[in-house]
Amino acid sequence: MATAVVAVVLQAWPAAASAQPCVPDASTGCVVGTIKTADGQPAAGVALSVDGAGGASAATTGDDGTWAVPVTVAGEYTVTIDPATLPEGEQLRDPTATSRTVKVLLNSQSRVLFALGAPTTGTPTEQPEPGATSAPPADKPGSDASSGAGGISGKRVAQQLANGLVFGLLLALASVGLSLIYGTTGLSSFAHGEQVTLGAILAYFFVQVVGMDLWLAAVLATLLGAASGWLQDAGIWRPLRRRRVGLTQQMIVTIGLSMVLQYLFQFLLGGGRLRIDTSNPKPVSLGPVTLTVQSLLSAGIAAVVLAGAAAFLLYTRTGRATRAVSDNPALAAASGIGVERVIRIVWTGAAGLAALGGVLVGLYFQSTAWNMGGTVLLLMFAAVTLGGLGTAWGALAGSLVIGVVAEMSSLVIPSDMKYAGALLILILVLLVRPQGILGRRDRIG
Repeated sequence: MATAVVAVVLQAWPAAASAQPCVPDASTGCVVGTIKTADGQPAAGVALSVDGAGGASAATTGDDGTWAVPVTVAGEYTVTIDPATLPEGEQLRDPTATSRTVKVLLNSQSRVLFALGAPTTGTPTEQPEPGATSAPPADKPGSDASSGAGGISGKRVAQQLANGLVFGLLLALASVGLSLIYGTTGLSSFAHGEQVTLGAILAYFFVQVVGMDLWLAAVLATLLGAASGWLQDAGIWRPLRRRRVGLTQQMIVTIGLSMVLQYLFQFLLGGGRLRIDTSNPKPVSLGPVTLTVQSLLSAGIAAVVLAGAAAFLLYTRTGRATRAVSDNPALAAASGIGVERVIRIVWTGAAGLAALGGVLVGLYFQSTAWNMGGTVLLLMFAAVTLGGLGTAWGALAGSLVIGVVAEMSSLVIPSDMKYAGALLILILVLLVRPQGILGRRDRIG
């Protein structure tokens, strides 16, 4: 039977109970959420209470199903929903679980899961603690934080497939750049994940600190991310290449750079999660599938940018030169192609794509953190390897496979293990086709 997840998101909030956007700060916290019916429609007029270290407060959902209650003291809070105020015909899947207790920290967020639908057992209770690094928030429309909740249905399969395609497109933005870097230089950059984090952090800074429009902030974050790639190649990688430093040593440098950047981000921003856009996401129903407006826009932007990257590689002189360098750098240099210039362009473009991917992934997951890039780096390497090392098309294909398999696997295994399922598929495919989906055999060995 189709069911809907009611997510209760805890994060920083200033004063009175309302469904206004939350802006985390160091002295206040908040309890906010969105309640939907079993059909995914907003549930208005539902009464909730929050009782804990800072006292008791109450809230009622608005016409859009959202509600909010402020807290000013860190500690444990119990969120209670009044079943009598649910819309007619709606009920809790677990009628006895009307309350959820979570630990709230200031300038951070936690999540609690309620579910509406036919009564059943095994309903999940608590979401990750504040600052946890789990992937999608539980209140993402159509997501279900517990595998098998409500059983496998056609609607759940369609929803997970849609989630997987969206996530795969966003993952491909970063994976294509990583694959091009490997193709032109032979270097596997373990610092590429931090380019993803940089894009998300820059967007957060421009939106929440500067007060800039979200999409203008995304453009600036992408441009600055691309500039960081240019600076990296000019200041680190080209000097290492000129000194004929081996690829193994260069790879170790990328690992060290990754660690430096991760801890720099943590030092500057703290260990909590940050929301680029603090407004409540608006759901959009497309038949049996429910996605947010942000997710649809992010997927559309990713598809357009990836199509532009494909056109660049296929139809421009620089793009053809890039493919030539990727195939045979020595032969490309002998034919008059400026290999170093092409590599500089690849580093710049790859960093820009990763930064844009970081912005869109941060919007898709509705939060970002200092180690977000490290979390998705393994998936990026899996996508590049699965698709075929050094091929942009293979990175795109591998990313879509990884995204779909990761989301679909949560139908049968706990969602915390869904990425393990994707990596298992990687191993099985490489056992059958070692060069990857679109790779060539002469690249192996």
